[in-house]
Amino acid sequence: MRFNLSAQALCGAICVSALAVPSPVEKRLQLIDLKQFGSFPTITPEQAHAEAQPLSIILGDGPQYTGKKATTSTTNKAPATAQEFTTEDAAAAADGTCDRNNPAVRFEWRNYSADDRKAFVNAIKCLMGKPSSGNFQGAQNRYEDIVSVHQQLTPLIHQRAVFLVWHRYYVSVFESIMREECAFDRAFPWWDETLDAGKFAQSDIFTDPYFGPLPAKTSDGQGTCIQSGTFGGTTLHIGPGSAFTAHCLARAVDESLTGTVTASFVSDCNSRTSYDDMRGCQELGPHAYGHNGVGAVMAEVQASPGDPIFFMHHLFVDHSFRIWQNGDASRTQSINGCADANNPCTPITMDYVLTSNGLRPNTTVSQVMDTLGGYLCYRYDY
Repeated sequence: MRFNLSAQALCGAICVSALAVPSPVEKRLQLIDLKQFGSFPTITPEQAHAEAQPLSIILGDGPQYTGKKATTSTTNKAPATAQEFTTEDAAAAADGTCDRNNPAVRFEWRNYSADDRKAFVNAIKCLMGKPSSGNFQGAQNRYEDIVSVHQQLTPLIHQRAVFLVWHRYYVSVFESIMREECAFDRAFPWWDETLDAGKFAQSDIFTDPYFGPLPAKTSDGQGTCIQSGTFGGTTLHIGPGSAFTAHCLARAVDESLTGTVTASFVSDCNSRTSYDDMRGCQELGPHAYGHNGVGAVMAEVQASPGDPIFFMHHLFVDHSFRIWQNGDASRTQSINGCADANNPCTPITMDYVLTSNGLRPNTTVSQVMDTLGGYLCYRYDY
């Protein structure tokens, strides 16, 4: 009996200790208050649908588009002949020419090879490992130079007509820096979020080999610091908001929000014949829900590029923009809407200057309205 009592006492002590010691998973879990990040303003899908116009645009991309949206391959192997970004592509962009019949192709994530996916995220990681140029407030590395530009320009590039064209320019700046400073020599990917609506966290884009996990928002409204994957343990120094406060790369998915990022929502927005009507619907619709759905850093308007998934999201937004433009050739040649917040506002024009605060030379709206116009030279795989 004495032995049994001793054993029982020992077992009890061990059991209590085991309960008191966090599991390895609990040890790794770091939470962060979501209130500091805020969210993007939105409209409802119902509002977009109620204001939709009869759809009269094509729903695909590419010179051989036949009138039906291409069926996305379930493999992740893109056509080998179109997969490389060549020196000829770079030369064409530099001298303002573009072979409209053979532009660079941006491949949907599912059509992008595993090797190219890894090269893509490694090139972003490369930028994070390079020193800041010292020209951008708060930046601690080259990637944060890029984030800082978005933070500083936010009042000028959101909820006004320049939103879509500036972000198209911004993504092209990001691409050029990846290619020139981290030797990224593959085709660029994009992510069709409509195929993952309501189940973003299940996409393999959010796995350790690529962008890392997408944890759910906790029941008490907190986000989770990303501790695994390519960007696990990343500390951000730009944001939240206009601040420069060290904080973790965090996510907090809300699938009720990602579930609204549907093909029908995109189509309702793209049914608008006016550029600025379409822009407003896309910005406050699928664009905003994608940001808010991923949550935490991505839901913070100014410093959301701190999460590298930002660029995959904006490639999706740009895809929607290009599909709208495919509906009418004039949509690459004109723009409308407000260039500022004045009342009455200053109308935006094709000569409106787009800036990246010195990351790359300024350009104009006219240079980026046509993705095959010479300054840019790309299309999407569908």
